[in-house]
Amino acid sequence: MPRLPGTMAAPSRDGELRRTFRAFEPRTSGGEVFAESWWGNAWVTALEEGALDAARLMRGRAYADKGHVDAITVTPGLVLAYVHGSRPRPYRVQVRLRTLDDDEWDRFLDTAAERPADIAALLDKELPQSLAGVATPAPAPASASGGRSLRGTRLLPGPGELEPHCSCPDRGHPCKHAAALCYQTARLLDEDPFVLLLLRGRGERELLDALSRRNAARAARAAQEQRPAALPGVRASEALAPRTLPPLPAPLPPPPHPEQPPVYPGAPGGPDPFALDQLATDAAARAHSLLTTGRDPVAELTLWQDAVRLAAARPGSGLTATTRALYASLAAATGRTPADLARAVAAWRQGGLEGLAVLEEPWDPPAGRFDRARPLLLAADLPAFRPWHNHLTHPLGHVQLRLGRDGLWYAYESEPGRDDWWPRGTPDLDPVGALTGLGSTDDV
Repeated sequence: MPRLPGTMAAPSRDGELRRTFRAFEPRTSGGEVFAESWWGNAWVTALEEGALDAARLMRGRAYADKGHVDAITVTPGLVLAYVHGSRPRPYRVQVRLRTLDDDEWDRFLDTAAERPADIAALLDKELPQSLAGVATPAPAPASASGGRSLRGTRLLPGPGELEPHCSCPDRGHPCKHAAALCYQTARLLDEDPFVLLLLRGRGERELLDALSRRNAARAARAAQEQRPAALPGVRASEALAPRTLPPLPAPLPPPPHPEQPPVYPGAPGGPDPFALDQLATDAAARAHSLLTTGRDPVAELTLWQDAVRLAAARPGSGLTATTRALYASLAAATGRTPADLARAVAAWRQGGLEGLAVLEEPWDPPAGRFDRARPLLLAADLPAFRPWHNHLTHPLGHVQLRLGRDGLWYAYESEPGRDDWWPRGTPDLDPVGALTGLGSTDDV
């Protein structure tokens, strides 16, 4: 089998003056109009009006519709591609178009510099008609008829300007393979009108840099021609005269109480509406306290202490599904377990921040109140409690008293022998009084 040529696509060789475009997919539905843009259809019109055989054009259009045109390479004045025909080996096809000379490019750049909106449209992949054809009127010497000539640069080809060449033996103008490449080039122009400018001899970056330089020169000339405006001023005595500012308005009175937060709807995958409601309510209460007293009641709390406070503000003891979810979320955020949080909530409800400290921070109290507690318990017909730091524990191991730094006694209960202490009752200055909330002294 003879070696078939590969694709002409070589993106590694692309640069400012060479661009390679992938092959187009076959068209699913054909119509009378081949291109989508007005400039793409103008290219097709130049092809069809310069063709000598309509039958070859129709076959070339059918080739383009079926995707027989391989990757397309565009350089100044040349469109190049392989086109697959009836033979196994594809044909090498090129279409030539005259490049513009320096004078024509100067006229184009002058026209473009005067129309910033047209350049913006070109950057948005739109080709304004004023840039594509003879668009700018220029003064000319008056003729006998008093007419005016037009100046400008025509970018789009006219009939007969496209020069097709193909390696096939058909000498038609154009052959069906060259016609197919011309039709696909119209689709290429639909996507990027800068391809037309490259065909005429200039790359996109070169054009934009030239336009930028011309715009800068125009702005400099305009600045030189414009007379400086008179600067407004004031007398020095007025500028330095002392001024008295009006007094500030009286602050608005604070609201009597925090407002209720809005109702947060639940959304799949979104935050828990109950948690949002609780956080909003707490933030409103803190803001109201800061506004009325100038002090944030929880500003000095640690992350763990604030989590315990938030959980303790929730009514109930963690039995409902929403409360269990709240406990699990707060515990995970603080690196604790839900059981740790539940015990800390019981201590907070027993004595607030001091109650939490009694739960978590054993300390050595000075002689005095702690030493007098054991005789008071014996006088109440209670057995001798075992001391340890600030703890007094019943011999049976089911009741405990803890002395807080605030001088109050806090009662705790546990299953005998388990050392699983939970806060119970109400703190009291009297150790016996702190035990009364747990039952009669006989039960203790």
